[in-house]
Amino acid sequence: MKTRTEHHPVTVRVDRWRAGLPPDAWPDLLPASGEIRRRDVFAVADAHQAGEASPRQLLTAVLAWAYGPIGYGPWRATRSLDADPDGKRLAYALEEAPDEARLRSAYHRFLDRDQARLPWLGPGLFTKVLYFAGYRRGVGGVQPLILDRVVAGGLPAEAGVVRRNGWSSEEWLAYLRWAAEQAQVRGVEPDAVELALPRGAQA
Repeated sequence: MKTRTEHHPVTVRVDRWRAGLPPDAWPDLLPASGEIRRRDVFAVADAHQAGEASPRQLLTAVLAWAYGPIGYGPWRATRSLDADPDGKRLAYALEEAPDEARLRSAYHRFLDRDQARLPWLGPGLFTKVLYFAGYRRGVGGVQPLILDRVVAGGLPAEAGVVRRNGWSSEEWLAYLRWAAEQAQVRGVEPDAVELALPRGAQA
């Protein structure tokens, strides 16, 4: 199991999420308490890689962690899930192995209506999906990382991200390269670089 250090868990109302989602979408690996940490989402990602959790369950785990207590989270998650009832679009986006060229391809798939684009799943959310699905601990180098408005707001100019939203794949990859370099210098994991960025509330 992959583990991470993070600031705080997010808290969701599990009953509200389960009541609003399609019955096949909730991953039972998430804590019944509703206190969700990155490690809990990685547990679902590990199960997905092992064929024991569906792409839809992985997406739900990511979105529950991402939205946390925000009231419209279950509604938006359901809109995303309803647009991919068999999980094939998600599976297609996630089939690429995480080297740079394939990360770029996965990013483009999530933006393309004919491939894997889903409602309410922009870069700030689908980079979370790519992070949990593709991060390889202990490997180093370029790894998929989260890029949302909170992260973008904490990045220095040399990270190559010039906007607060609507990023291109090249901006994302520039940030991943920068994080990989910083991780090597500091002797840490690339996602530890993301976690150390100045930030306000989780987005």
